[in-house]
Amino acid sequence: MDITSFFSAIFIASAFVSVTIFSILTGFGPESKKLKDPFQENEN
Repeated sequence: MDITSFFSAIFIASAFVSVTIFSILTGFGPESKKLKDPFQENEN
């Protein structure tokens, strides 16, 4: 396997894992208390 393709695969995999962890922490972590639900705000 070529060294460039190896490092490209590692970079893409680590970027995917980083975005996944960030989105899970944003949705369920301590910062999720600040998120607003637009459907609950517009119940008239």
